[in-house]
Amino acid sequence: MIRSLRQRPWSDSLLALACTGAALLLAGIFFFLLWDLVRPGIGGLSWQFVSTLPAAAGRDGGIAPVIVSTLLILGVCLALSVPVALGTAIFLAQQQRGLPWAAWTRRSLDLLAAVPSVVFGLFGAVVFCELLGLGYSIAAGGLTLACMVLPFMIRAAEDGLRAVPREYHLAANALGLSQYRLLGAVILPAAAPALLAALVLAIARALAETAALLFTSGYVLRMPSSLFDSGRTLSVHIYDLAMNVNGGERNAYRSALVLLVLLLLINTATHTLSRCLSGKARI
Repeated sequence: MIRSLRQRPWSDSLLALACTGAALLLAGIFFFLLWDLVRPGIGGLSWQFVSTLPAAAGRDGGIAPVIVSTLLILGVCLALSVPVALGTAIFLAQQQRGLPWAAWTRRSLDLLAAVPSVVFGLFGAVVFCELLGLGYSIAAGGLTLACMVLPFMIRAAEDGLRAVPREYHLAANALGLSQYRLLGAVILPAAAPALLAALVLAIARALAETAALLFTSGYVLRMPSSLFDSGRTLSVHIYDLAMNVNGGERNAYRSALVLLVLLLLINTATHTLSRCLSGKARI
């Protein structure tokens, strides 16, 4: 006989209360941070601020070249990291489950995920800026970010692929589907929400990064003409205005608000796409 809610042990009620309190605390922290950005930054936020060039070291004018540099660096990062992460995750989860070195590969990825970003910045400065001759450039910054987000993407994507029910594999094998058909029509659509969640985590980590980009992409405040020009991202711009430019705090808050809005738009788009792809696995 199922016990009613009033007959639950006090430990269950205490656990439910603790979980509810933790969720409310997290939501409160988010809204506090949001209010802390909106209150000083919403006043001067306009299309002119987003679309015009900066002036007076960034304390006046807009952030158009900063947004362009941010999107270019993010594009380079995702163009390299997404196919590599997806291929590695598929290989680990579907093709080589029993290989002895698979566990060491996963442990190496976990260790790389714990490496501080400044170490990746030094690595990118040596390998991409000096050895490959890219110098302080958008390409070097994007490649460095790709190396930094790969461990998160691979592990999250692998977990999503492993979470696909085994019945899907059995049904596809019973119908005689090829591995390519099984992967493209069944496994990937079923794991799409987890794969998109991994993509969101990678984008958030890349957009929020500052230390690694100071060593690789630089912080030149001008409109880039190619991937081999130096560029300043939003996170670096916020840091520079807050720490090095007198009177730049107001534009720093506005830039931080733009960065938050950009993250929310990306998160909303991927969430919508995830809902559209959920349940579309077909045989």
